[in-house]
Amino acid sequence: MTVTDKPLFGGKVSLRPAGASDAARFQEILGHPEVARWWGDAEEGVAEQVAYLLDADEDTTCFAIEADDGIAGIILAFEEDDPQYRHAGIDIAVHPDFQGRGIGADAIHTLAAFLLEQRGHHRLVIDPAASNEAAIRVYKRLGFKPVGVMRRYERGPDGTWHDGLLLDLLAGELVSP
Repeated sequence: MTVTDKPLFGGKVSLRPAGASDAARFQEILGHPEVARWWGDAEEGVAEQVAYLLDADEDTTCFAIEADDGIAGIILAFEEDDPQYRHAGIDIAVHPDFQGRGIGADAIHTLAAFLLEQRGHHRLVIDPAASNEAAIRVYKRLGFKPVGVMRRYERGPDGTWHDGLLLDLLAGELVSP
């Protein structure tokens, strides 16, 4: 299931469903050391990660974050449609050249508002590395609340296990950036 095949528009960004023409820029974003430290994979290279993003599972939609006439990052929406657990998740990577300008916050807000208001989800989740303090500050500012630490949640590019922080946001809790 694709969340949408149309662009979504925020205050600073537009989110466009990703396509094959985004591969080179996505490789550049995910390959940047400041992004790779959070998005790196101990077993797959950047090219494999990008291939997955551009041909993701049917419950995942990958968007290019466009800002200032360029691709600033990547944002994904995951949907769980089982009626007993129906919710959505978000994941994001922003190139360092675009960080610190509110672009990531606007992208998350734009996608979160769409998932809550248009797709009818009552709850959203996001799960950064527990040590990614800058990202966690942004998520909390948008209304996400910590649920708990997931110990040894994800294997980093160095091959060691790292903790993740699960945050969620309920309908009605989203705050404008």
